[in-house]
Amino acid sequence: MLIIGITGGTGCGKTTVVNQIIKELSGEEVTVISQDSYYKDLSHLSFEQRTKINFDHPNSIDFDLLKSHLLALKAGNEIDSPTYSFVEHNRTAETIRLKPTKVVIVEGILIFSHPDIRELFDIKIFVHADSDERLIRRIKRDITERGRDIEEVLNRYQNTLKPMHLQFIEPTKEFADIIIPNNRRNTVAIDILKTLVHNRIFHR
Repeated sequence: MLIIGITGGTGCGKTTVVNQIIKELSGEEVTVISQDSYYKDLSHLSFEQRTKINFDHPNSIDFDLLKSHLLALKAGNEIDSPTYSFVEHNRTAETIRLKPTKVVIVEGILIFSHPDIRELFDIKIFVHADSDERLIRRIKRDITERGRDIEEVLNRYQNTLKPMHLQFIEPTKEFADIIIPNNRRNTVAIDILKTLVHNRIFHR
């Protein structure tokens, strides 16, 4: 099994890179796990209290559960991945059954911040995008997909997201095996990544 970690700031284009990898491989061979699914269960808090949580801090992630799930997949076992509601700011009661596959992709803004998780990745990728571009994408996504208003998005960006990015995300570039610029010039990096994935899978 090849475990690939893909990180970068919010709105950097991680999903685009994930989709490019999946496109190159058969859909049956790739399992994608989102860090967002592993936000801690906050059912003991009221909705008002949950809205005040700093979800851009590593403490908001249940890394112990994520680690145990990755180890289980690596051992050839199925897992029940949690699901998360950005509208309710909490986990849902539903889970998703995931099977071990040749390639497992873990994507999320904080996955390189935790040493135990970082060590499980065979390939570590950091997707870089300009901060203004990332903010624009975040605004569009949070308003259209997550039911937020512009004031809430900008306040969260200024008060939590940006400082957390500088403290916990940007410094993890040093752990990356490949840094991909998310623009038209990313073709070479993507080609290198595809070759690397193929070599690791089919020539072991």
